[in-house]
Amino acid sequence: MRKILAPAVARVLRQFGAALAFSAALAVSTAGVHAAERQPLVSVDWLKQHVKDADLVVLDIRSAIDGGGVEAYKAAHIPGSVHSDYDKAGWRVTRNNVPFMVPTAAELEKLIGDLGIDEDSHVVVVPAGVNVLDFGSAARTYWTLAYAGVKNVSILDGGVAAWSKAGLPTESGVVPPSPKIFTSSLDKNLLADAAEVEKIEKSGGATLIDARPASFFLGKEKAPASQAYGHIPGALNIDSAEFYDPASNRLKPKAELAKLAGRATDGSVVAYCNTGHWAATDWFVLHELLGQERARLYAGSMVEWTSNASRPIESSRTKWDDLKKTLGLGS
Repeated sequence: MRKILAPAVARVLRQFGAALAFSAALAVSTAGVHAAERQPLVSVDWLKQHVKDADLVVLDIRSAIDGGGVEAYKAAHIPGSVHSDYDKAGWRVTRNNVPFMVPTAAELEKLIGDLGIDEDSHVVVVPAGVNVLDFGSAARTYWTLAYAGVKNVSILDGGVAAWSKAGLPTESGVVPPSPKIFTSSLDKNLLADAAEVEKIEKSGGATLIDARPASFFLGKEKAPASQAYGHIPGALNIDSAEFYDPASNRLKPKAELAKLAGRATDGSVVAYCNTGHWAATDWFVLHELLGQERARLYAGSMVEWTSNASRPIESSRTKWDDLKKTLGLGS
């Protein structure tokens, strides 16, 4: 009996093992395909084809920054999209009297889960598509989702404006989200905090990229919430607007982006601005489009940096600039 059953048992075990191996290989292959399909920017044609995918969350983030907000969303939005006001919903919070900071893990879990997003969701962030400041809203939201542990995030290239220009349908009213339980897994490789930036400023180890217009970098003007004019010593100035084509309201072609980024594509870099908004565009270009894996965002940026008067500032501001401000002729 044993002689008869042993080969049969062995054959069954071999078949079972082969089936397990095939299933594992198929899972790896499928995961590889899914990872390969991940796209930081998606077109309106892509979204048109995937808008009804079960795991897709279309996140409309229009706010006062782009002249829209919830009223613009109610009037016309991509079918099925949910709304979260970038400026009001809690994507940036005040902590220790410093505004525009990154939310805590608990705050992120509530914010993201309440929008119907969990770890398996593919989120397409939809800006208005009207200017570079508006794109910064999308980039900061994208960065926040990635930092919180959402693995599959995209930005709709051209935003709502591109969708409408393509003649695709919109709907009015409000789509209520279906809340999910989201458990964050913070990717701290994407964030540089103030202590790390202090070390970089003193000892190097990374290139600081100031994403603001030159007038801010040089100290000719500053954000209202910033306590001082100028920039972090040693920083390079790569204005986020350089990456953006205002004629098409899209980022420039990849080859142009690489040329504009210059040596920022080599080594470790940390992008900052006033509040981590403009800098999110620089981070998105460097990390997501140009493959600079060691690019991080200093989300606190100049507002946090200047909240401590002991931190150094480099500035080209003159007494004449101060006088013009006193006379109401400058900022």
